[in-house]
Amino acid sequence: MSASRKLAAFRLPPLPTVGELIKLYNLRAEKQLSQNFLLDLKLTDKIVRQAGSLRDAHVCEVGPGPGGLTRSILNAGATDLLVVEKDTRFIPGLKLLSEAAPGKLRIVHGDILTYRMDRGFPSNISKPWEGDPPNLHIIGNLPFSVSTPLIIKWLEDIANRTGPFMHGRTRLTLTFQKEVAERLTASTGSKQRSRLSVMAQYLCTVRNCFTIPGRAFVPKPEVDVGVVHFTPLVQPQIQQPFKLVERVVRNIFQFRRKHCHKGVEKLFPEACRIELTQEMMQKADVDPILRPTELTIPHIRALADAYAHLCSREPSLNTYEYREELGMKHLTRQKNAPMDTLMDRASSAPPSPLQPC
Repeated sequence: MSASRKLAAFRLPPLPTVGELIKLYNLRAEKQLSQNFLLDLKLTDKIVRQAGSLRDAHVCEVGPGPGGLTRSILNAGATDLLVVEKDTRFIPGLKLLSEAAPGKLRIVHGDILTYRMDRGFPSNISKPWEGDPPNLHIIGNLPFSVSTPLIIKWLEDIANRTGPFMHGRTRLTLTFQKEVAERLTASTGSKQRSRLSVMAQYLCTVRNCFTIPGRAFVPKPEVDVGVVHFTPLVQPQIQQPFKLVERVVRNIFQFRRKHCHKGVEKLFPEACRIELTQEMMQKADVDPILRPTELTIPHIRALADAYAHLCSREPSLNTYEYREELGMKHLTRQKNAPMDTLMDRASSAPPSPLQPC
């Protein structure tokens, strides 16, 4: 059978359009869930093409909603499509699609943030991490409210080779607010360089595919949308635990406009802050007056390695959090405030007439 005929065998039968399904089931995008529907099947086809060939692939679609992207995935030749949808209103329309593609579409009513995706696919699709990626893809038009915590969760899964990455270097093709897409793919020195840039790029090859104008969505969001493709690296560029790398990067970028040593300082308790910061910067051989946006992945790797060395020498550093110390100081000030106020009033009050001046 020719490739064109084989592809044609996967085409869905005539169905109501996505717009017609929205009217049929009286579906409205919920603002509190940051839902925006993409009805243009040319655009959903274009998103799916960024994932590469889906011929006979296993796919997990995140938040399919009314099923526009779902149709494009099925038409691209996926043999097994698992959709995870939290909103029960969309289940009837998805069941209609499932009936039109017998044996190809599985529906899970659940929250992608807690769903055990590693259990959703057979073990025989797994590939060695060092080899080619498995024929397994994660694709989704993500609600803005969950996109950042979700990609951070998946990046941690990549670092630990857990969740959907138990099967190998599973690829992801996802939508984000344009600003977030730019941060994920920002190069060293750019204004968009951020914590997300470093966390994504030390673990993956990240590609900003194209931008979808907000007017293409219903309802129209206030921002445009970027499509981003991730392929996990065989070897992460930083060989330290994810949580440790995240802590170092988070602290450095909390003062993104200041010299990088300002953020590094907050990794350490006040009593030893200056000396340990100096030791860490010297051991990493990183210029302390570089801005966070100027730090390369090798810079971050050297800083993470130096911090890990200090943590192995001083285990208490592993549990230290600057914000907790700050919170304790604030509580102490509040507790002492009444006494401080009384003492201030006493010192500023005029002398009592019953006492000698």
